[in-house]
Amino acid sequence: MTDSRDLLAAYDAQLRGAPPHAAAHAPDGPLTRVAGPLRALVTGPPDLGLRGRELDELIARQRDFFAARGEAVEWRLRVHDTPADLPDRLSAAGFTPLPPSAVLIGPVAEATVRRPVLPGGVTLRQVSADADLHAVAALQSAIWGLDLSGLGDDLIARIGAAPRDTVVLVAEAGGEMVSAAWLAFRPGTQFATLLGGSTLVEWRGRGIYRALIQARLALAAERGVPYLHVDASPDSAPLLRRLGFQAITRMTPYVWTP
Repeated sequence: MTDSRDLLAAYDAQLRGAPPHAAAHAPDGPLTRVAGPLRALVTGPPDLGLRGRELDELIARQRDFFAARGEAVEWRLRVHDTPADLPDRLSAAGFTPLPPSAVLIGPVAEATVRRPVLPGGVTLRQVSADADLHAVAALQSAIWGLDLSGLGDDLIARIGAAPRDTVVLVAEAGGEMVSAAWLAFRPGTQFATLLGGSTLVEWRGRGIYRALIQARLALAAERGVPYLHVDASPDSAPLLRRLGFQAITRMTPYVWTP
């Protein structure tokens, strides 16, 4: 597939449900509720098949379910989702939009796979031990200024359930983790998903992020996965585009917090 419409159709058909090996997930009508390390998620098809009062009731049910649990929840809305008034209905129910991300798809082809080039003194290592995964969570927490400690348990659970389907890589310098990224394989689909890729401020701009992308491209190529998917920030999207990724839609997280 090279046409963006074909890629979008494949994305909608294959990646809009619960990710494999999610810690917990349960359906509610056309939606699926998914546990997450920072906050819960709700995900569903591009068209929920509901309008008006029925749609308002579905939205309120998600809010009230997580309110009873004292949890924040994120509703991921793509720009092509329908009905057109869904953003207004989410806002009316108390969900707040966060900055959008570009949804990018990149081909895993021989031309795109290169040996990772790292700055001097930096090495890459694949990790799966509990201590390392908790260290990844601590690194992410420090980078983003958020409590992402639950990420360690989430990664441990995913790797425990299916060791080949989540591959975590860390970049280290002088025995210190300076960046971390992981690749989530999606069995039964044409995709694997790029996640993480965050680097300490003092180590940015040295090619570590690009090296982590190249390393994960190589892993996907070894497994015969044809495409990589990523929800890219404005900072990372330009580099990904230069590596052959193309935007197929835009995703805005709508978040409700107790």
